[in-house]
Amino acid sequence: MADDFLNPYTLNGATSTSTSILEDEIDGLRLSDAQTHFELNQFYFLEAEFLDDGRFADWLEMLADDLHYWAPTRTNRLRRQQALSISAPGEAAFYDETKESLAWRIRRFDSGMAWAEDPPSRTRHLVTNVSAREREDGLLQVRSAFLVYRNRLQTEVDIYAGGRNDVIRRGGVHGFEVVKRTLLFEQNVLLMKNISTFF
Repeated sequence: MADDFLNPYTLNGATSTSTSILEDEIDGLRLSDAQTHFELNQFYFLEAEFLDDGRFADWLEMLADDLHYWAPTRTNRLRRQQALSISAPGEAAFYDETKESLAWRIRRFDSGMAWAEDPPSRTRHLVTNVSAREREDGLLQVRSAFLVYRNRLQTEVDIYAGGRNDVIRRGGVHGFEVVKRTLLFEQNVLLMKNISTFF
């Protein structure tokens, strides 16, 4: 079930017969209560603030030690083949990271060797459409949408749009921690010069 959730084209659709959204079940997972939903939004807003302010060490504290951070590539397929349009684990990916490898990327920013980020980019992360579902193992399955604006030097401008599928664990420094993040960009080929931004 968890793997199916990460691919929007393999979802079975809503299974709820309830009239209250807080009692709904989608794909067998119960929607979280209003308090949890509010706290998750605050968690995501803080994460966006850390990323936009360049506070990457603080951002790392929001990620679990057993993190998997993954952005599969996408291909253009016919409508009936959409379930095959997202690469599988182990296939091509824009990101396929652990917390340790992300920490290495961040250390490189200060090494004097990260030419794509020196001078650094200016970014603004917008996070919306947050929906959270409770799993039987106590974890949260959370979907959100993002729009990231990036400007570097004078004329370099990039805009990233996509969706995030997160597995969230309660606990950590900020009340939650990201155990698994799957990023789905709304492009099959990223048109920017490089990808040195976190999402």
